[in-house]
Amino acid sequence: MFTIDDLADRLGGYLPKDEIQQVRRAFYYAEQAHDGQRRRSGEPYVTHPLAVANILANMHMDHQSLMAAMLHDVIEDTGVAKKALARQFGDPVAELVDGVSKLTQITFEDKAVAQAENFQKMVLAMSRDIRVIIVKLADRLHNMRTLGALRPEKKRRIARETLEIYARIASRLGINTIRIELEDLSFQALYPMRAERIKRAVSSARGHRRSTIRQLQSNLQQSLDDEGLTGTVIGRQKHLLSIYRKMRDQRKSFAEIMDVFGFRIITEDVDSCYRILGVVHNLYKPVPGRFKDYIAIPKANGYQSLHTTLFGRGGMPIEVQIRTREMEALANNGVAAHWLYKAGQTDHPIAQGSHARARAWVKGLLEMQRHAGDSLEFIEHVKNDLFPDDIYVFTPKGDIMELPQGATVIDFAYSVHTAIGNSCIACRIDRHLAPLSTRLESGQTLEIITAPGARPNLAWLNFVITAKARSAIRHALKHQQQTEAVQLGRRLLNKALARFETSLEELPEGVLDRLLEEHALKHEAPLLESIGLGTRVAHVVARRLVGLLQDEPGESGAPAGQTPLPHQPIQISGAEGMVIKFARCCRPLPGDPVLGHLSVGKGIVVHRAECRNLGDLRDDPDKLFALEWSADIDEDFPAALRLEMESRRGLVAELAALITDAGANIESIDIEERDARLSIVNLILSVRNRVHLARIIKRLRNLSHVGRITRLGN
Repeated sequence: MFTIDDLADRLGGYLPKDEIQQVRRAFYYAEQAHDGQRRRSGEPYVTHPLAVANILANMHMDHQSLMAAMLHDVIEDTGVAKKALARQFGDPVAELVDGVSKLTQITFEDKAVAQAENFQKMVLAMSRDIRVIIVKLADRLHNMRTLGALRPEKKRRIARETLEIYARIASRLGINTIRIELEDLSFQALYPMRAERIKRAVSSARGHRRSTIRQLQSNLQQSLDDEGLTGTVIGRQKHLLSIYRKMRDQRKSFAEIMDVFGFRIITEDVDSCYRILGVVHNLYKPVPGRFKDYIAIPKANGYQSLHTTLFGRGGMPIEVQIRTREMEALANNGVAAHWLYKAGQTDHPIAQGSHARARAWVKGLLEMQRHAGDSLEFIEHVKNDLFPDDIYVFTPKGDIMELPQGATVIDFAYSVHTAIGNSCIACRIDRHLAPLSTRLESGQTLEIITAPGARPNLAWLNFVITAKARSAIRHALKHQQQTEAVQLGRRLLNKALARFETSLEELPEGVLDRLLEEHALKHEAPLLESIGLGTRVAHVVARRLVGLLQDEPGESGAPAGQTPLPHQPIQISGAEGMVIKFARCCRPLPGDPVLGHLSVGKGIVVHRAECRNLGDLRDDPDKLFALEWSADIDEDFPAALRLEMESRRGLVAELAALITDAGANIESIDIEERDARLSIVNLILSVRNRVHLARIIKRLRNLSHVGRITRLGN
């Protein structure tokens, strides 16, 4: 059994004696705190924190991380207070322990909510000290190694959470040694039979492939030696989940996947990497389009390497990765390389770069968390954004921006800055104007065109793919709706107060404050917003304000029971935004007599005055009120027409030409054949107003084969 003495011997290779002694002290403290506690397997509980510390020792983590690993369950499982740990081991260790243990303290009936809430807490803990997540990953890895004692359903739940969250975080932080083991252990817990069959097949295939691998490895090594280049050639092993995913997603057989031979060449410096690339391309012909330079443009997690695929003898595919020793360390340890190089090399560029990227990623998570509506929305954003395939595009100044595969112009704009995304109106890709929904490709240069006062569009959510863009758009739209609801609420309340010959601006100081106090509100914006969204009735609020006005000394408002005075309709222009909506049942147009009703959570819904759906609302003046169209309207509105026409060839082309010539657009067209002679055509047109529609109908009537034309809307 692994002991603290074994760990101390391992730590002697990179930590000073006084720090090793502090790790020993933390172990003895944990051993005493967990005295009498046992794991499900029957082992003393202290074997778990010792194993977690050993995993961190393999990554050459600092002594404080190792002490936190020893103590990470002490606060949660033994009742030892954080202050007591701080007195014994210092504040940094106590904060680390607290950060790790807080992640699992709260329990929820809903497992999805539990996972989401815990992940939010993890993000907050990571923002204070990135080592929290490294300790947590080591903790999860040892738990996955010892899943055997748990019930099958609990195994599957933990494995799924590990695969969806922890393995992705390890990947995003570049800690591939932990990521690969977490993925394979999760795969074995979720699909034990599939994992076992693939494991046996891999073991068998390796036996048949051994001589081929030795021959290829020897050829590569000999070509380096002939050119006087220093490099070590090693074979790359495929892990179980990677093989399974390729078989499932790429529809490949096991034999096809195992026919690809992978090698890694480790050398001393960057210059040697490119020289070795030339040597292997001279030895074997490279496959076109399969070369990737991650040294010049590193991945988001800091990973650097040259990747190339070669044609071996008989067309055998050979995948080769070429990197320096520092890049190899970073590929295996990711952000932990910051501590791997800490002893004597604190300013090492590889380590510092990886750590900076991790901090930037956590900062992005915090920004998403502030914008997300709830914890479940946040975790969905993060899961979609954790490990995408990447593309690289350029700003006009030549800066490289990394985006996931399938990202659009809007995703790029938000990756530059949230304010740029919010005010984006157009884009040039390689100096040519392009739609905002354009999917980007590596190597393109983008220039975003913004405009003051521009706002995000709800339709953007249909094509953006990055979590930052999606959460920022939703946040902006929510803020936009709140602003518009406040403005609409003010108009509605003033309209209601006009019936009592007053307005918000004319009310004495203190009257509105008393109403806000009654509703436990600090300022007027939430009150006006609730009126604009229909959750409060403007007439009721107005009556209460008038009642409070009558209570004011020396004031005499209109009596509460008096007949309401005539009032002006509310003007609409179609450009109000998210709190003015146009009913699809009757599709009102400028020029139509219109009425509005308040729909809870939506604001005003505009109907044509004769719309049957208004029904009983006509008898409720507090919910239904007069509207009028603004004289200055610069919007298009949808209108629905139903045409009875003779069936004939070129029908759609003829209609399209006539309607386009009339200055309108066809949004949708649907043709039903009534019989061999007659067709019913349903059109949705985009028109300016009622007069514009009338002109189009007049033109349509002039067609000899058009019969009855009806404007749809109940």
